[in-house]
Amino acid sequence: MLQFAHKRPFPGSADPVTQVYDTIRAIGREAWNACFRGQVEDYDCLLAIEGAGIGDFEWRYLTIVEEGKISAAMPAFLCPYPLDTTLEEGMPRRLIRRVRQHASGFLVLRLACLGSPCTETGAIGFHADVPEERREALFGQLLTGFETLAAEEGCTLTGIKDIPAPVAAEFRALFSKRRYAAIGGLPSAWLDIDFETIDHYMARLSAGTRKDMRRKLKSFDAVRVEIRTEIGDLLPRVMALYHDTRNRSEWQFEELTPAYFEGILTHMVGRSFCALYFVGDELLAANLIVHDEQLAIDKFFCMDGERGRPYNLYFLSWFTNLRYCLDHGLSRYQSGQAYYENKVRLGSQLTANTMFFRHRNRLLQALLRLVSPLFSQDEAK
Repeated sequence: MLQFAHKRPFPGSADPVTQVYDTIRAIGREAWNACFRGQVEDYDCLLAIEGAGIGDFEWRYLTIVEEGKISAAMPAFLCPYPLDTTLEEGMPRRLIRRVRQHASGFLVLRLACLGSPCTETGAIGFHADVPEERREALFGQLLTGFETLAAEEGCTLTGIKDIPAPVAAEFRALFSKRRYAAIGGLPSAWLDIDFETIDHYMARLSAGTRKDMRRKLKSFDAVRVEIRTEIGDLLPRVMALYHDTRNRSEWQFEELTPAYFEGILTHMVGRSFCALYFVGDELLAANLIVHDEQLAIDKFFCMDGERGRPYNLYFLSWFTNLRYCLDHGLSRYQSGQAYYENKVRLGSQLTANTMFFRHRNRLLQALLRLVSPLFSQDEAK
């Protein structure tokens, strides 16, 4: 049973009911977070994303409700999706752009996707009272509701974004039964803070890396670092750094707004900060971090590519974040997706993520399965 419930209260029926909301405010922080314990990117993060006015995204939130309580939940979004988004720069992508000059809708499908374009992975939320053996059935019902929503919204392509390897393995049979094809996504990089000091951490690195880092860290002599929970009148400069960094990246999907940066810091008070890197009075880099009592997630490192690189600001930010974790008793630093060579060199491990997709037309779905390896994001290799 699928109900659209922007303002409808949770039903009291014992039978599971699928509810779809267009704002997370209608669900509430306590009810949502009860299904996402241990997730840094929880209700407050999604609320900031919802209010940020990002691109052409429409937000949805799906829940399974039993006896007035949410048993399972997941965010979702709708948007136009260019199929070449994950293609590497090269001749195929250039040809697609040329065709789009005359036909803007070429290889652009209306997409309904479970997950969020702005969170690190696609977390599937289950209430703590849900036993392990019921998870697949509940997620199956949530997936049915999502597919119904996609059809009603005119979305020919459905997707599930960045499911971590352990979760993908748990629900592999369900994805296969529903005819979803898999595309390799960008892995998540993480480092356990199981060392007592930076010196202990450095001792674990290779001799060559250790020597290189000590040389790079001398740049701290010329750089001033400020940890701020609000950025005020520096926001325009932070956005300029963000766009400079984004324009240098091959992977571009959503484009963040000033309201996103302000919203994260406002809604996640005590669980977010921005590290600012100055040379003299000039702001050359900014690093947005969200965290809880155990995990820090590096959301965006933005830098003036020309003037910031001589100061090794990326590496300064790495060690600044490790020091923050040590000073505040955090046990893991998640440094995000992309730029894996340096992250692995600095001791990070990688967890694979998978994107799943399905086209309503079976013939086109078969074609998408055939060409899906072209669209896999294999930067970690």
